[in-house]
Amino acid sequence: MKKQVRIIHYRQKCIGCNACVEAAEQRWRMSKKDGKSVLLGSKEKKGIYSAIVNEQEYESNLEAAKNCPVNIIKVEIIEKG
Repeated sequence: MKKQVRIIHYRQKCIGCNACVEAAEQRWRMSKKDGKSVLLGSKEKKGIYSAIVNEQEYESNLEAAKNCPVNIIKVEIIEKG
């Protein structure tokens, strides 16, 4: 059973502190337009952004979620059949 990781980002509540970029720069960037973070490779639905990534990115994105001062990043492991 292959494991993947789902990252969820509640972007409108982002305060632009850059903590996610520092923890997982392969998956996060700061927007030059509004100063908020961008979850690279994500899809947006009703203002909530999510991305499915391989499990090698789990640790760095978990660190990004832990470092987020407004607690708007969720990281979870999902099983793929």
